[in-house]
Amino acid sequence: MARAAVILAGGRSTRFGEADKAVAPLAGVPMIRRVADRLVDEISELVVNCRSDQTAAMREAMAGYPHPVTFAEDEEPDEGPMAGIKTGLRGVAAEYAIVVACDMPFVDAGLVSYLFERAAGHDAAVPKLDDGWYQTTHAVYRAQPMADACEAALAAGEHKIIAPLFELDYVIVDDERIHAHGSTESFENCNTREEFEAAAERL
Repeated sequence: MARAAVILAGGRSTRFGEADKAVAPLAGVPMIRRVADRLVDEISELVVNCRSDQTAAMREAMAGYPHPVTFAEDEEPDEGPMAGIKTGLRGVAAEYAIVVACDMPFVDAGLVSYLFERAAGHDAAVPKLDDGWYQTTHAVYRAQPMADACEAALAAGEHKIIAPLFELDYVIVDDERIHAHGSTESFENCNTREEFEAAAERL
C-alpha cells in the first residue's frame, strides 16, 4: 500500500509568538523537518499544507528530503485545521495518508505504521485516548473520502474537526493499542515557547 504524509503547517502560531513555529530551529533543526524525518521510513511521499507566504521557508526546511515533497497552499488562509486537512489530502497521490501537525516533534514511527495497518480497508484510523479526545491531527485517512467529507462539512458551516469522521467508515485506536505499538509522546505538541524549549532539551 503506497503511503503518504500530510503535515499541517498553515496555522498562525499565535501562542508561540511572532515567529513561525513550523520552521523555528528545534535543537538546530526546523521543527517541521524533525516531524518529517520521523516519518521517512513509513511513507513514500510528503505533502506540506501551508499558506502561500510560508512556502519558500518550508521548501528550504525540506531541502534534501529523501521522498518527493509537494506544497499544498491554502486557497483561503486561516480556515482552521479541517480546511488544512482537506487541502493537504487533495495533494496526495497515494490512497492513504498520515496527517500530523507540524508541532509534533515526537511522532512515533511504530504507532504511525500501526495506524496505516488499521486503516487498510477503511476510510480512517483515529487514535482516541482515555480522556475521550480524538487525535484527528495524528491519524491515517483514505485521502479522497476524507477530503470530500471535510469539504462537505465546511460547506455546511461545520468547523468541529471531528465532524467529517462521522461520514466515514473509521476505526478507533484506543489507549491500550496505542501503548502496545508506540507512545503517547507521539501526540505531544509545542504550542508555546516554553513547550518548544522543553522539547529542545529532550532532543
